[in-house]
Amino acid sequence: MLDQANVPATAVVGLQWGDEGKGKLVDCLAGAHDAVVRYNGGANAGHSVVVGETRYALHLVPSGILHPGVRAVIGNGVVVDPGRLGEELDGLIERGVDVSGLALSSRAHVVMPYHKAEDELREALLTRRVGGDASGARAVVGSIGTTKRGIGPAYAEKVTRSSAVRVGDLLRPELLREKVELACAVKNAFFTALGVEGFEPFDAGAIAEEAAAHGERLRHTVTDTTELLLDLLDDGRRVLFEGANATMLDVDHGTFPFVTSSNASALGIGPGTGVPPQRVTRIIGVVKAYSTRVGGGPMPTELDDAVAEGIRERGREFGTTTGRPRRVGWLDLVAVRYAARVCGATELNLTLLDVLSGVETLRLCTGYRVEGAVSGRFVPDAFDLDRVEPVLEDLSGFGEDISGCRAWGELPAAARAYVERVEAYVGVPVASIGVGPDRSQIIERGR
Repeated sequence: MLDQANVPATAVVGLQWGDEGKGKLVDCLAGAHDAVVRYNGGANAGHSVVVGETRYALHLVPSGILHPGVRAVIGNGVVVDPGRLGEELDGLIERGVDVSGLALSSRAHVVMPYHKAEDELREALLTRRVGGDASGARAVVGSIGTTKRGIGPAYAEKVTRSSAVRVGDLLRPELLREKVELACAVKNAFFTALGVEGFEPFDAGAIAEEAAAHGERLRHTVTDTTELLLDLLDDGRRVLFEGANATMLDVDHGTFPFVTSSNASALGIGPGTGVPPQRVTRIIGVVKAYSTRVGGGPMPTELDDAVAEGIRERGREFGTTTGRPRRVGWLDLVAVRYAARVCGATELNLTLLDVLSGVETLRLCTGYRVEGAVSGRFVPDAFDLDRVEPVLEDLSGFGEDISGCRAWGELPAAARAYVERVEAYVGVPVASIGVGPDRSQIIERGR
């Protein structure tokens, strides 16, 4: 499946706002690799993989865990909620999955209880919207729409350094206690000063004790994953990098401030694993055949009609992590081309094409109209992007059920034309096409 040729390191990265189907592709590729590596994000990400009649929802564990003998590596760029990780492992074990190949970076930072509380509090407080210019456009400067899993505060603590807890610290009780006491002193003073009704000060001793227990549970998985990965590559082994979230949510290159707190593009591989980017020579950009987004932030092609509802129901567009209905829109090629360039994508995997079956007219965004002028340049800033008008190009839809297609020539002519237009605009070949959730429902171009 999806020939690796002689590529030692491959990356799978989403080129939209997430939920593109990266987990399925990683699962398909994992068997041809010796390790699958998660390099960013936390339990705010969710990858769905369907194996036969079984659907797996993975949040912290790399999708490669479903392949015996393949190392599943959580890199230093991930923020880890040890309790949720333990629960996820228990769920996999109950379903007969061998989790002995998991390797957890000792340098990954830990999401603590006070991070979750801070995340929820900030979202509750930052709900103010402000008016825009005379055109009626608006930019949100308050709530970001986070999953309230403590991801942002954990990354913020990482940058402040002194009280940040790393996975390795969970195995050093005395140091752990000191860091937690310092963090709790600061957080308690912060929340008390805000006058939060009903706030109960954090108990540093109880939190440290619970964290240490989680550390003992995970002790056998903790290692220097940078050395592990470099040694694998030096030995000629194959490594697959699995991006969480997606490029439009990259903290530096996405639709700021409605982004996640890490580098979710392919640019996050280096700092998130310690592997130099030049060693990753195949970068597969995953693109959903339409656009979706969860939470706040601008999405120029968003729909709010029967077409959107039909796509949402057929595509099961509800968050893997949150269960929230996803916003739906036409495929934004301006955004996809930008993301492909940022990530250095060498090929595209176009997913969920089957969901568009039955839509009479398909539309693609091929430009943005800004103050009367049309541009093909993406705007990676929420305030400015909120003011663009999408320029849409119409293509004929297809009514056939394509979920059973397994070869390029079996697709209806209109479906092939849609794929070819995506390829031509983005300037990157569409190497594979998803026509359903199962492992087998992938069409490989050229086969």
